Amino acid sequence: MRALKRAEQIGSMTTYRKTWLLSALLALVLWPAAARSQSAELMGAYDRAGELSTQGRYQEALPFAEDALRMGLQEFGPDHPTTATLLNELARLYKAQGRYAEAETLYVRSMAILENALGPEHPNVATSLNNLAGLYEAQGRLAEAEPLNQRSLATLETALGPEHPRVATSLNNLALFYKAQGRYEEAEPLYQRSLAIREQALGPEHPDVAASLNNLARLYEAQGRSAEAEPLYQRSLAIMEMALGPEHPDVAASLNNLALLYEAQGRYAEAEPLYRRSLAIMDMALGPEHPDVASGLNNLAALYEAQGLYAEAELLYQRSLVIWEKALGPEHPVVATSLNNLALLYKAQGRYAEAEPFYQRSLAIFGKALGPEHPDLATSLNNLAALYEAQERYIEAELLYQRSLAIMEKALGSEHPDVATNLDNYAALLRQTARADEAARMEARADAIRATAE
Repeated sequence: MRALKRAEQIGSMTTYRKTWLLSALLALVLWPAAARSQSAELMGAYDRAGELSTQGRYQEALPFAEDALRMGLQEFGPDHPTTATLLNELARLYKAQGRYAEAETLYVRSMAILENALGPEHPNVATSLNNLAGLYEAQGRLAEAEPLNQRSLATLETALGPEHPRVATSLNNLALFYKAQGRYEEAEPLYQRSLAIREQALGPEHPDVAASLNNLARLYEAQGRSAEAEPLYQRSLAIMEMALGPEHPDVAASLNNLALLYEAQGRYAEAEPLYRRSLAIMDMALGPEHPDVASGLNNLAALYEAQGLYAEAELLYQRSLVIWEKALGPEHPVVATSLNNLALLYKAQGRYAEAEPFYQRSLAIFGKALGPEHPDLATSLNNLAALYEAQERYIEAELLYQRSLAIMEKALGSEHPDVATNLDNYAALLRQTARADEAARMEARADAIRATAE
């Protein structure tokens, strides 16, 4: 049984494998020149919210962001760009906690203020468009996200010129969007142009250049071009270490990503020390309860699982789950993915009775948080189907495979690599139930999708 691909951020998953997307977001420009008179109390609340958010303490950050918005409304009124910035910050915290409906309301309101106050072609409007697009992507609302990403890029090119570093970041974001849909040929030239702009504008040793190298490497890895990906990861890591120092969180992220490549190639002995060093840096820099530490624990656990070290993996998965539940809340999509990972581990050991409730809770969280048509829900359905198949509960398994496939095709398109994997999984069930002709047709379609993607 071939499993669906591991997740990057909140993408489709079998196990949640965080490949850090370095410098992927545009930051909204804060505190416009006309608003320099904001109170010390407002600034203090805003800064404290940012500090706690950086530490992954989103729930603690929330009241400070809410206070900052309240004071901003009092000091500047509902239609000032500073108010828009404060709305954006609160929306970002809601998004981090999986509170997408609340985040959307604030992002839309923030963008409307900026468009009215600054004009629709202002760079801050472009950033607001980018942020709303990122929210839609997290929800699987890809048709709504794409035009926002494209408009954001066009606005920045017009306002700042085609060679500006912020244009490079917008190109990177649109490339990320295409990569997530398996649209690799569209993503590659955008990544390459982003890299070229950054090298020219910032110099070849800048951390943003390292980020572009990392993200281009991720694309090559997804295409099976590991030989091209590895030197890019290595160069990215070297730049990060030189520019930021060996103990910086971005160095940890770069180490993690190179480790993921080595693990995918079966180079476990090379991957483990990189994961361990990455985890140690994250723990020291961010604290042991930070969500990124949970990601590091999860990734090391998956490496142990791949080597059959189930007891070691289970402890790390469990610790990772506890951190995520505390930091993000028990109903966050990342928590659902963490539950899925434990379920997979139990299934691998034949502990089916323990696996099923984890899968079911994961599925329920995804359905509630992301809706019934999200790709992550489809992946969860696929994984529960695989459990039922292993138990010879074929009728239940087939219904879940069918539903999973339908969601994947609708959300990602019929030519996405995850659709190919889903087809293979369903075909395996068909062979188990003596329907070889149907299975062969599905396998042929899966092979055709992969050939197109390569």
